[in-house]
Amino acid sequence: MVSYSTENVSFPKIKRRETTAWIRRVAATYGKRVGEVGYLFCDDEHILSVNREYLQHDYYTDIITFDYCEGDVLNGDLVISLDTVRSNAELFHKDYDEELHRVIIHGILHLCGINDKGPGEREQMEAAEDAALKLRN
Repeated sequence: MVSYSTENVSFPKIKRRETTAWIRRVAATYGKRVGEVGYLFCDDEHILSVNREYLQHDYYTDIITFDYCEGDVLNGDLVISLDTVRSNAELFHKDYDEELHRVIIHGILHLCGINDKGPGEREQMEAAEDAALKLRN
């Protein structure tokens, strides 16, 4: 089950059923099934407090992924700052809706085992995001 909630922001203009079906399609391409995945859309201040409390990081970010996966079942909590998504869309000259969906699936790709911190991993993640975005339609 995929759940969606907000903290300090209005709910983003996403279609929950379509987004959930897309998440399931992407997970399946990695041989994974969706278990309990929770999205929390929030503002910069909330994600900063989460980053400080749980990761001891003192900076804003677009997404934090908490991975509780078991075997091939995806379980996790994904915290997304809509403020940072909007800032990044402007910074990278991207459509806000596309950037939001990129971040939504970014967390799922982390749960599927794709990392983006090591050498060459950022490029792998971007390619996986691009491939996932093509599965949206």
